[in-house]
Amino acid sequence: MNSKLNAWRPATPADRTTKGRTVDTHVTDNQERSRFEVFHDGELAGFSEYERKEGEIAFIHTEIDPRFGGHGLGGKLARAALDAVRGEGLAVLPYCPFIRGWIGKHPEYADLVPAAQHERFGL
Repeated sequence: MNSKLNAWRPATPADRTTKGRTVDTHVTDNQERSRFEVFHDGELAGFSEYERKEGEIAFIHTEIDPRFGGHGLGGKLARAALDAVRGEGLAVLPYCPFIRGWIGKHPEYADLVPAAQHERFGL
């Protein structure tokens, strides 16, 4: 396993201006802790834990710190994580209700879940 943190930025800029200042939001794949992490203005704001096996990734739990609620960070985290695993060619098993629900609302990501698993995950 690669112990290095891999920075991942979504295709669209996640930086935004808040009260006249720029706030940086970015997602990293912390492979040592088996989770994607979202940072907001330099602070860890949330994460999505996963388990990797050959050719697939199972998302098992996602959490956003309540202090960062209302910033859309869960969606940014889900999009960045799923874009990253798409780039790796991994199949997604969305055991995590948040990731599963996000995929349900963004059907362009449903192809990441093996077709034989769609019914199982309600997709």
